[in-house]
Amino acid sequence: MIPQIKIEDYNYPLDDSRIAKYPLAERDASKLLHYKDATVQEYSFRDLPSLLPAGALMVFNDTKVVPARMFFQRDTGAHIEIFCLEPVSPPEYNTIFASTECCRWKCVVGNLKRWKNDVLSLINTADDKDIAQLALRASLVQKEGNTAVVEFTWNTGVPFSNVLDMAGNVPIPPYLNRDTEAIDLERYQTLYARVRGSVAAPTAGLHFTQRVLDGIASKGIDINDVCLHVGAGTFLPVKSSNVADHPMHREPFVVSVQLLKKLSDRNRPVIAVGTTSVRTLESLYYAGVDCIESGAPKDIGQWVPYEREYPYSIEESLEALIEYLQSNGLEELKLGTRIIIVPGFRFRLVDYLVTNFHQPESTLILLVSAFVKGDWRRIYDYALTYGFRFLSYGDSSLLERAE
Repeated sequence: MIPQIKIEDYNYPLDDSRIAKYPLAERDASKLLHYKDATVQEYSFRDLPSLLPAGALMVFNDTKVVPARMFFQRDTGAHIEIFCLEPVSPPEYNTIFASTECCRWKCVVGNLKRWKNDVLSLINTADDKDIAQLALRASLVQKEGNTAVVEFTWNTGVPFSNVLDMAGNVPIPPYLNRDTEAIDLERYQTLYARVRGSVAAPTAGLHFTQRVLDGIASKGIDINDVCLHVGAGTFLPVKSSNVADHPMHREPFVVSVQLLKKLSDRNRPVIAVGTTSVRTLESLYYAGVDCIESGAPKDIGQWVPYEREYPYSIEESLEALIEYLQSNGLEELKLGTRIIIVPGFRFRLVDYLVTNFHQPESTLILLVSAFVKGDWRRIYDYALTYGFRFLSYGDSSLLERAE
């Protein structure tokens, strides 16, 4: 049964002055709130290794933010902002980034109503010769509600990944209320970012330094990666009063067979870095259920976890998923998920969560509330009272799942 939840019950007073507009000088200098057994304590993020259980399995999201925001102009001089969301043609991230002449993306377009059928030219404010040689153009293929399919063409034969590096801007969150600056090129990216595709950073990972990672490894904690490309939907507020009316966006993810095998051993706790890692890991159970019941996994729908009771153990589900992949000669599971985690969700894999402090009335607050069995206000009241910094560049928390 789909939970009936009023989003206004997940509001809290967040003054603009509490939002961290810039990162601290050192990634791991942020505060760390530790929640365990309905109690809250304050630490530095550098203390994180000492708070984690030895021998645990820790999962990071190694997605990499792409500079997906570009500025074009019409022949009339009107400016049009284009924000690439997801590949259309070619349909896979790795192939579209390798394209050398032409590609199509689903995009958010500023001033879309003002864009007719004319071809746009990239704005080259610095009069950069290399950018000028690209001769990057944008054509409107199709409008799709608030988004559009845009075709990009360019010269010189360089791959589109290089085109974005040259012509694009890092799409920092709109609530920072500022333009992208040089510091964002480094700091709005995790230390371990590897696979291009996100238009927003998995911000829980922004605090990690090599010093912290070495401390985690010294406790015998097994460090692993998944990849979920974060979509622009992460910025979207829940506009409907009833959460049941809020549509979740699809995000693609990749998980290796090797990690699935480790997860099927339920004798050690699982630590997820970020809500994106949680959504990926918790989606795996339902992918395995599909393997058991219909022979193959499919994208995970938004309300699948709530539609009925599932009789299978996590071990049975993961084993079915592993068997499917191995029998088809696959080393990785590649799927999409629209899963929404709200109070009433049954966590099957994740025991610890490292995460930042999220916007009021957001799906991420709902996830935190589900993880701590409704005790989210205790956490946020403490953070507000004791000067924690909020949102993407803000401070961090380590939450232990409430039983």
